[in-house]
Amino acid sequence: MTILQIVVALLLAFSGMVLLAPIYISLLQRLGFGKRIRAEGPDHFGKAGTPTMGGMLVVGVVLFLAMALRIEDAATLTPMLTLMGVGILGAIDDFVNVRTGIGMRGRWKLVWQTIVAVLAGYYIQRHFEITAINIPFVGEIIIGPLLFLIFVAFVIVGTSNAVNLTDGLDGLAGGVLIFSFVAYLLISLVPVEGLKLAQPNLAIFCALVIGALMGFLWFNVHPAQIFMGDSGALSLGATLAVVATVNGQLPLLAVIGIVFFAVIMSVVIQVISYRLRGRRIFRMTPLHHHFELVGWAEEKITVRFWIVAALAGLLGVSIFIAGVSGL
Repeated sequence: MTILQIVVALLLAFSGMVLLAPIYISLLQRLGFGKRIRAEGPDHFGKAGTPTMGGMLVVGVVLFLAMALRIEDAATLTPMLTLMGVGILGAIDDFVNVRTGIGMRGRWKLVWQTIVAVLAGYYIQRHFEITAINIPFVGEIIIGPLLFLIFVAFVIVGTSNAVNLTDGLDGLAGGVLIFSFVAYLLISLVPVEGLKLAQPNLAIFCALVIGALMGFLWFNVHPAQIFMGDSGALSLGATLAVVATVNGQLPLLAVIGIVFFAVIMSVVIQVISYRLRGRRIFRMTPLHHHFELVGWAEEKITVRFWIVAALAGLLGVSIFIAGVSGL
C-alpha cells in the first residue's frame, strides 16, 4: 500500500503545482516580484524581471498535502517544520531583495538558520535518542548528544546555503534536489527489520517534495518563467539535511548531495586561495558560473549537473544497501 501512496502523493503534488503555478506567476507579476540581476555575475540581464519566490508555492503545496494526507508523525514532523520555518526566512529575504535589490544581511539569515537547525537537531536527538552517527562500511560512531547536535546543526545550515548557492541557473537546483530526495525516498523504503519499512511516512513526504519540484521545473527550465528564490532553495536544502538525519544517513549526504558540496566548496576554496595567495582558482564562483565563463551553455551545465546528481544518488543508495546487507 505504501508504494501506491507514494505514487499518489507524487502525482498530487505535481498536479497541484502545474495547476497553481500559472496563477501564482501571474500574481507575482502583478505584485512586481521580479528578480534583480547582479551586475558582477555572468550576462543574465535578459532574465531581469522574471518572477521569483517560486519556492513558497512548493513549500505551500507540500505542507498542505502532507497535512491532508495525514502523514504527520515523529519522522515527518521535523522536516515539515523545517520546511516551514526556513521557508519563512527565505520568503522574507526574497521580499527584501525584490524591494531593495540587496536582501537580508547574511548574519541575520545565518542566525535564523542556526536556530531552526538547533531546534530540529535537538528534537531529533531527544525523540530518537541518537548519540551516534552511522558511517557507511564503518558502522556507528558514538559522539554523544552535544556533538551530535552540533554536527547536525552544522550540516543543516551548510546544506541550506549550498542549495541556495546552486540555485543560479534555470532548473539547476530543482533538478539536483529531485535526485537527492529520490535517493532518500528509496533509502526510506529499504526493509531493515523483516518486512517492516524503515520510514514509510518519510518516504511519502519525500514523494510530495519530488512531485512539487517536478511541477516547479515545468515552469523553471530554461527559459524560466519563475525562479525558486531563497524561499525554496534555503528551505529545501535544510529539509534535505533533516530528512537525511531522520533516516540515520546524514554522512551519506556527502555522496548523495555531492553537487551541492562541490558548489559550496568551490566558494570556500576560492575565498581561501584569494586571501592566502592573491589568486583565484576558478574564473568565478559558485562552480556553475565558472563553467559559464569557460564557454558551456546554460542548458549543458544544468543537464550535466543533473547527470552527476543522478549518479551520486544511485551511488549513495547502493552504498546504503551494501552497508545494511553486510556486503
